Amino acid sequence: MNDQLSREQFLKTTAMAASALLVSSLEGWAAALPEKKLRVAVIGCGSVSNRYIPQLLSSKLIEVVSLCDIKYERAVAQNNEYKVNAATYRSIDEQLKGVPFDMLVTLTDMQVHGELNKKALLAGKHVWSEKPMANTYAEGKALLDLAKSKKLRIWGAPAVVNSPQFAFMSKTIQEGKLGRIASAHGQYGHTGPTWSAFFYEKGGGSMPDLGVYNMATLTGLLGPAKSVMAMTSIVKPQRTVDDKGTIKVEAEDNAHVLLEHDKGVISHVMCGFNYFDPHGHEAGNQTLHSIQIYGDYGNMRLIGYDWETNGVMLDTSWDKPAVLMSTDKGGYEWQEGARVTGESIVNGTEPLIYVEHALHVLEIIEAARKSSATGMKVKLKSAFPWPIVK
Repeated sequence: MNDQLSREQFLKTTAMAASALLVSSLEGWAAALPEKKLRVAVIGCGSVSNRYIPQLLSSKLIEVVSLCDIKYERAVAQNNEYKVNAATYRSIDEQLKGVPFDMLVTLTDMQVHGELNKKALLAGKHVWSEKPMANTYAEGKALLDLAKSKKLRIWGAPAVVNSPQFAFMSKTIQEGKLGRIASAHGQYGHTGPTWSAFFYEKGGGSMPDLGVYNMATLTGLLGPAKSVMAMTSIVKPQRTVDDKGTIKVEAEDNAHVLLEHDKGVISHVMCGFNYFDPHGHEAGNQTLHSIQIYGDYGNMRLIGYDWETNGVMLDTSWDKPAVLMSTDKGGYEWQEGARVTGESIVNGTEPLIYVEHALHVLEIIEAARKSSATGMKVKLKSAFPWPIVK
C-alpha cells in the first residue's frame, strides 16, 4: 500500500515539477529566438525524410536551413524535390560548422542516433530524434542529462500521444467508463523492410522499429511499467536487402513483451518482421484494431494504428453493439513530432511529448532483451510525468 501511494505521488509530483521547469526553459528560448522563427537542420535524407520535410515546411514558425546525408546526393535531391533552398552537407561535422541552426532533426539509421544527438547537444542545439533516441537507456539518460546541463531540449519519437484518439482513450480510462482496467494488448508487424540492412543489424530489431509505438501508447494510457517479461526470436536468419544484398539477421525480428503496470494491470505487445497482414501496414487504410484495452465494465479498441489512427471502437453494453467513436484525426500525422516540438520552442509552450517517456520505452526494450536472454522478470527504474492527457 505504501509503495503504491509513494509511486503515484512520485508520478504526480514529477509531472508538476517537470512541467513548471520545462515551460520556464522554453519561455526563455522563445524570447531569445530571432524573429520568432526556429532554424532547423535535418540529418538523414532517406525515405522517412519524405514525410518529415513537408511537415517542417508547413510551419510558419520553422525554417529548414540545412540538409545532410552521408550519401550526399540524397541531401541534394531532397533539397530540389521540396524546394527547400537549404545548405547541403555530407557529415554532421560539416553541418555543425555550416549555416547556423537551432534544432537538429535526426532521421538516420537508428544505430547512430545517440552519437549524432550528442554532437548536436554539445554544439548547443536542441534535438528531435527519430526512434530510438539512443542505443541504450544509459546512453539516452546521458543525453537528457547533457541537454539539461546546457539548458537545451531533446525529444524522441514516436508522437503517438498527440492523436485525438489517444486523448479520447486516455479520458475514457480516467473517467472510469471501462471500470477497473485489467489488461491491454498492442500489435504491430509486417513482412519486414527491404530497403536497408540496419533494421536487422545489431542495434536494430522489430522492437525499436515497430514495438516502440505500442509500448509508448500502452504506457501512455496505463502509466509507466514497473517490470518486463519477454520472449524474442529470430525467425529468418537471413534477409535480402537493397543496400547490402544477403545479410545475417542479428537483431530480433519477432517479440512478445509483457508489461506490469500499477494496480495489477498487465499489458502485452507483439511485434515482428514476419507478420503477413493484408489488412495492415502494407495495405493501407487499416480497418482492424491494433490496440485493445479491457476493464470490468467495458473495452475499447483503437482502429488502425496508433501512428495512423482511424477511430476508437467503444463497447460498454451487453445488449448494444460497440460504437465507433473519435474518428476525426484532427490533422494528426505520425511525423509531426519535430514540427510540434519545434513550434513549442518558438511559442514557449510545453508539448505532450516527454523525453522521459521515450527513455522509459527505451528501457523497456532493453529489459525485454535481457528478460528473453535470462528467462527472468526485469524490474524498471524509469518513469515519466503521467497522466499525459489530463
